[in-house]
Amino acid sequence: MKAAFTMWKNSRMIILAAVCAAIYGAALIAFKTAIPLIPGITELRVGQIFPVAFGLLFGPAGAWGTAFGNFIGDLFGGTLGPGSIAGLVGNFLLGYLPYALWTRLFPWARLSREWDGRSWAHRLNYFFVSFVSGAACAVVISSVVDAMGIVPYAVLSKIITLNNTLGGWIGVVLLAAVFRVTKDQFGLFWADVMDEEDLGKPKAAFLGAWMVVVASVAGLLGGMIPGVPAGTVGWICSFFIILGSLLL
Repeated sequence: MKAAFTMWKNSRMIILAAVCAAIYGAALIAFKTAIPLIPGITELRVGQIFPVAFGLLFGPAGAWGTAFGNFIGDLFGGTLGPGSIAGLVGNFLLGYLPYALWTRLFPWARLSREWDGRSWAHRLNYFFVSFVSGAACAVVISSVVDAMGIVPYAVLSKIITLNNTLGGWIGVVLLAAVFRVTKDQFGLFWADVMDEEDLGKPKAAFLGAWMVVVASVAGLLGGMIPGVPAGTVGWICSFFIILGSLLL
């Protein structure tokens, strides 16, 4: 997670984070009341096409942009509340995990950080990473909202995961359309913008990556295990998701 903090000394990354926040926030506000799923909590989020693409394009700038963009969406969309802090954390993970997991889930595949739409390995990795990122975001947010007694964990976690995953999968079209232009013409691919020494080389990245995967999937099973409260499963899984993220 080193790059998520060292990026703040890079002016171009800060600008990218602000741009991502503005785009994502505007997309959320525009459709905030169009198709509500749980009024005041979540809706059909057309803007979910952006976070995974932002993460893979702009790295930590995409992660922070997604986090702050969601907060902006809540602030100006009329849904700002106690759950917005959980939304900030969850949406940070939604933008952070795509690039953090990208080369660390299957290191033996020797995947490049750069998107290659011609590669089946890249395509499969994209869809898997999108699902894991969406589920991790959902587990963290749902745990907090359930603890507040607003919406049951077992219901909200699945709605958010579905929203995030479908949006992320559709977002592959956006990524494929703009990746080469962003990298080659504008020179804004995150790994090129940041210094190599600021990216970090975590020694437990493989462990952290699979800790996030297992905890995210297990979190979705909350409410399906007899005798185990769904909220308890959510909090335990949230802990391991955040721990795994720190190891990446």
